[in-house]
Amino acid sequence: MTSELHAIIGLGNPGSEYERTRHNAGFWFVDQLADAARVPFRSESKFHGQLARIKLGGRDVLLLKPGTFMNRSGQAVQALAQFYKLAPGAMLVAHDELDLPAGTVRLKLGGGHGGHNGLRDIHKVLGEGYLRLRIGIGHPGDKNLVLNYVLGRPSRDDDEAIRASLIDAANAVETWLTRGWERALTQLHTKPAPPAGATK
Repeated sequence: MTSELHAIIGLGNPGSEYERTRHNAGFWFVDQLADAARVPFRSESKFHGQLARIKLGGRDVLLLKPGTFMNRSGQAVQALAQFYKLAPGAMLVAHDELDLPAGTVRLKLGGGHGGHNGLRDIHKVLGEGYLRLRIGIGHPGDKNLVLNYVLGRPSRDDDEAIRASLIDAANAVETWLTRGWERALTQLHTKPAPPAGATK
């Protein structure tokens, strides 16, 4: 797996009313990276969103938050890819994931969009060969409740679990850039052993 990561795109909906909703977990991730680097996002009309440039794992990495709504995320991603001549495999898209519990994050290369409207739109412009950071938000248990669920705020416990998982994700991405993709997967996807003497 190449370590030529050049851009991380966080998915979400713009506007203060969506800021704390589960669907904005991708925004939370790139915000965290920018905050850690003490670098502000700046509006970039040519990229239809906000852009920041950080150092991560010793490399220059672009962070993008599309300013379009979720179902038009491809517009911003396409503009960024064309301007910087980025291949799909050089871009990591961070997004909320219903199929993972809150507090779980997974790296993934390629695959389908799983019904996620942001990924669906990105598929139209990039195909499916880009990288993903799947940020678990849990599932409401009924598909008819999904829309209100993703546009709702997580419970305090879930919010804390998601925020903690984003730190794990950031560490794994840095490992990927410095020590390779496989090590990053192992670091992120392997559960730590329980402490000695712990009961199940």
